[in-house]
Formats: sequence, structure tokens, C-alpha cells
Amino acid sequence: MLKATCIGAALFLVASLASAQVRTSGNIFFGYSFENASASALDHLTRPNLQGWEGSLEGKLAPWVGLVTDVSGHYGSQTFVVLAPSPVNVKVTGHEYEVLFGPRVSVPVGKITPFGEFMIGLAHIGSGGAFPTNTSFATALGGGLDYRLFRPIAVRVEGDYVHTSFFSTGQNNIRLSTGIVFRF
Repeated sequence: MLKATCIGAALFLVASLASAQVRTSGNIFFGYSFENASASALDHLTRPNLQGWEGSLEGKLAPWVGLVTDVSGHYGSQTFVVLAPSPVNVKVTGHEYEVLFGPRVSVPVGKITPFGEFMIGLAHIGSGGAFPTNTSFATALGGGLDYRLFRPIAVRVEGDYVHTSFFSTGQNNIRLSTGIVFRF
């Protein structure tokens, strides 16, 4: 009887372990990023579209809460007319970098994991010497979803509202990203 009980308990334990889901302790994301940037400091400019990259590292504090470090770089050019003393077309090529930190909340539902995040940090803008550079406080509020392809690999689609204050003027940018997620 004792032998049958031990075998039954061992089978129950093995079956329980086999059906348990293994939680990830974090993930790394890297991919393409598009940013529709505000040029509110110069009212006569349109909103430039910047192309670039985004990467993030998330460490899980709990199964549904993580801390994220997010780094991105966007590049592009903008042509505008300078009116004084006579109209001249000027093309400015520039870059914007953002380093942000904050919490992310995610809830896995089958192969899809939707998430929301709020991050704070710094942003830097420059133009390769043609105009002054500037660094400002930045915030990002957004979210997205991961679609798991197989256990350690997923595809991410993400959107963030990014606020910066370059040259003491507020900018409101939309950042859209997509890429690969490696879970560990």
C-alpha cells in the first residue's frame, strides 16, 4: 500500500510539473522604429517623419509587472524656408535619442501578451553641427502586444506617445515600433 501511494504521489508530482507554465524572467526587444516628431519650437515647420531603431530590456518583478529600460534613435531631415533677408531653402539633417525607464504591466492571453507602460528619462536632439544640440526630460506613455511565435521568440508591435521639451518648448511625438522579442 505504501509503495502504491508513493508511486501515485510521484506520478501526480510529475504531471503537475509537466503542466505548469514556466514564467519568463524578462525579455529583450530590438526592432525598427518610426517617429512622427513635433517641431513646435519652429512653428513654420511641418512634422518630420524620423526613421530609426528601438531596443528595450525588461526584468520581471512579478508575472505581470516588469521594469523596462528603453533606448531609441531616430534620424531624418527637414527642409524649410528661411525668410530673412531673402527666402532660402534650408535642409537640416538631425537625430534624436531617447533613454527611458519605467514600469510595464502585461497580461499573457494564449499566444498574445498585451502590455501598457509609462517611462521617464532623457532625450537628446542634434543636427551634426548646423544647429545647436539640446537635451531634455522626456516621458513616454503607451503599449502594444507581443505575439509568441514559439517559446523564446515573439513579434512585437508597440506605440508610444513621447513628450520632450527641447529648447524650453514642448514637443509631442508619436513613436511606432515593431521587431523581435527574445524571452528569457
